[in-house]
Amino acid sequence: MKFLCLGYLDAAEMDSRPKDEIEAIMHECPPHLENFYNSGQVIVDAGLSSETKCLRRANGKVKVIDGPFIETKEMIGSAFLIEAKDMEEAIRIASLHPTVQVSAGEQFGWGIEIRPIDYFKGID
Repeated sequence: MKFLCLGYLDAAEMDSRPKDEIEAIMHECPPHLENFYNSGQVIVDAGLSSETKCLRRANGKVKVIDGPFIETKEMIGSAFLIEAKDMEEAIRIASLHPTVQVSAGEQFGWGIEIRPIDYFKGID
């Protein structure tokens, strides 16, 4: 079974901190990423830019809207796809990700949402 995991953060809180402080925190991530990747169950892991565009169909036409579409202080900063036998195993695997392993991330609202995928089509 595949699971889509979304990593969230409070972008305003992170943006308010000095660049060197954020860089120091990000340097804590690689060992956790190594453990995460070594699980053998990570299919894709992607860090996402803050730039977004939203597509909506309105009056029979596709409309492009500057995002993020959802009004919230949290922003999606990463997305990853994992393979697990059930939600319990998906939680165990996702818990290896730096989002929840790096203690400094707590002050920036780092968190992970895990969703089972009902349909998945890989492209060759």
